Amino acid sequence: MDFPSTQFVPSRTMGTYEPIHQIGMWGENLKGIGSPNISPSVIVDVANKLENESETTSHELLAPSSKYDQEASKPFDKIQRRLAQNREAARKSRLRKKAYVQQLENSRLKLIQLEQELQRARQQQGLSAGGAIEVGHLGISGAVNSGIAAFEMGYERWMEEQNKQICDLRIALDAQISDIELHILVESGMSHYLELFRMKSSVAKADVFYVMSGTWKTTAERFFSWIGGFRPSELLKVLVPQIDPLTDHQILEVCNLKQSCQQAEDALSQGMEKLQETVSATLASGQMGQGTYLPQVAMAMEKLEALVNFVNQADHLRKETLQQMSSILTTRQAARGLLALGEYIQRLQALSTVWANRSHEPA
Repeated sequence: MDFPSTQFVPSRTMGTYEPIHQIGMWGENLKGIGSPNISPSVIVDVANKLENESETTSHELLAPSSKYDQEASKPFDKIQRRLAQNREAARKSRLRKKAYVQQLENSRLKLIQLEQELQRARQQQGLSAGGAIEVGHLGISGAVNSGIAAFEMGYERWMEEQNKQICDLRIALDAQISDIELHILVESGMSHYLELFRMKSSVAKADVFYVMSGTWKTTAERFFSWIGGFRPSELLKVLVPQIDPLTDHQILEVCNLKQSCQQAEDALSQGMEKLQETVSATLASGQMGQGTYLPQVAMAMEKLEALVNFVNQADHLRKETLQQMSSILTTRQAARGLLALGEYIQRLQALSTVWANRSHEPA
């Protein structure tokens, strides 16, 4: 089936590896929902000839108007109270997040101290760096990677918050709350995924192979992984059937978005293949069997620096796909989409658990 052509807008923040052409991105901001306006009260003028009775007359004339204003302001006051409560909840959430970030920083410093103590212990025992082996999250020197340890602590906390948000979305959709309140939950869910992308960008600088392998994920999640995360076009296939029937315009927009995702994914995949070929050729260059290969390793290291760029580009594509999809859908549809995404991840994790605990029949 031929889909309508899609115009790509070059991203200003997205660098590409040399084999890749510029990838189009989308960056529409979510439109906020304005608060309702309340018409001003009618002011009653008192005639000059009734000046002596103005106080009594004005009270009598304004009484019905004041009563009308009070009745009209009730829905507005209710919305204001809800918004005030939401702002207070957001403030407390920011304070908790700040305290948690400080806790992570303290943990990172403790890990660095532990790393230094381990290194000193190895030196005292006369161990050479060349004799160390890579175990778990240890580098080739055997030192603990504090960036990875901090990420795993943060990801565990992220998953706890993710499960809570899924529960809140499910309750909110069942309770048929207002779109204003639902919009706040959608914004919170989107910000939660953006926080994960930020965390991944930081840990990629510490160890990009850790992100590429998806070690922090369950086995089923890793099975569907693409450059350290989900493939956006495949995710659209999962989410769209779970959303309410779309309008013709929405269907067209989703088809264009899916086609754009596939084109960007193909460009990134081709660039990854080219990078692998280049690194492999670099390591294989020179005469084998001589035992000296440090120059080849040094050149390969330089080329592998582009791998961090690929991970960041893939996450940028994932982020833009979520934001663009949210702008296409209504608030209620976007909430259902986030709920479906969260439950899909939970099902993958459940599949991993069941697979790990399956009974093994004797051969």
